[in-house]
Amino acid sequence: MLNRGDLTDEEWAVLEPLLPRSDNRCGRWRDHRQVINGIIHRLSTGCQWRQLPARFGPWQTIHKRHMLWSADGTWERLLQHVQAVADTVGEIDWNINVDSTSIRAHQHAAGAPTDPPPAPPGLKGGPTKISSHARAHTPVPGGGGAADEALGRSRGGLTTKIHLSADGRCRPLSLVLTPGQRADCTQFEAVMDKIRVPRLGAGRPRRLPDSVGADKAYSNSLIRSYLRRRGIRHVIPEKSDSRTARRRRGSDGGRPPGFDKTRYKARNTVERAINKIKQFRAVATRYDKRRYVYLGTVTAAALLIWLRS
Repeated sequence: MLNRGDLTDEEWAVLEPLLPRSDNRCGRWRDHRQVINGIIHRLSTGCQWRQLPARFGPWQTIHKRHMLWSADGTWERLLQHVQAVADTVGEIDWNINVDSTSIRAHQHAAGAPTDPPPAPPGLKGGPTKISSHARAHTPVPGGGGAADEALGRSRGGLTTKIHLSADGRCRPLSLVLTPGQRADCTQFEAVMDKIRVPRLGAGRPRRLPDSVGADKAYSNSLIRSYLRRRGIRHVIPEKSDSRTARRRRGSDGGRPPGFDKTRYKARNTVERAINKIKQFRAVATRYDKRRYVYLGTVTAAALLIWLRS
């Protein structure tokens, strides 16, 4: 069972050097470790921010810090650093797998204003820039309302879909949010393009895996062409209708795609990564109105999975 308690001394030693430091303009930050422990408690229990235990400090501080770090990319940078450390010592299995999972959104997650939100205030009320990571998950004026906030409607109500890739050790490598009705195959390239593990020394970030596994939802010519252009081996089963159409064309239909049954069995690693990330109740049910804030919630949960794997 994944440990969802407070940060240990070893985990804090990894994160502390990477966190923002106070300066004369903004004054002192409330203790980062105390605030992160409050965020972890909310991730684990899914409680309302105002119901956080008093030992974590003012709930408003914890809420604003989470919004700020979701907007400026702090959670993403922490996750990438932990991934970079693991890659340096060879602890990442680059035979990755891709899948998605639907998340039920609480009714309070709806109703965000249709105009883009102002940047979360800084420590003393000053604005902060929204990172490109969060900007991609922030609505634009005149957009599609709930769809811009990654909220889709289905028979079960409001849903959000998390598209992710996971390494061979069941840890999320990249995350993309869409409305719940969005097809998996439409987000494959976005998920692959989000893979970015920096080097601790010189060199470009690693973006290409050794191989990719996915189910039939990703079986189409566009995805296979994308993987071939990038020289990535892949194991994606062929749909029965595609197989029938190819055989009907005879020699013009081309050769069947290669399929390694043994490699395909390892696709369960992404299912297990989804199971891990859904152990956090604030992820398993979406309570955040804003897409970029919920993305920060999911990214913070992925960070804990990496720290504690």
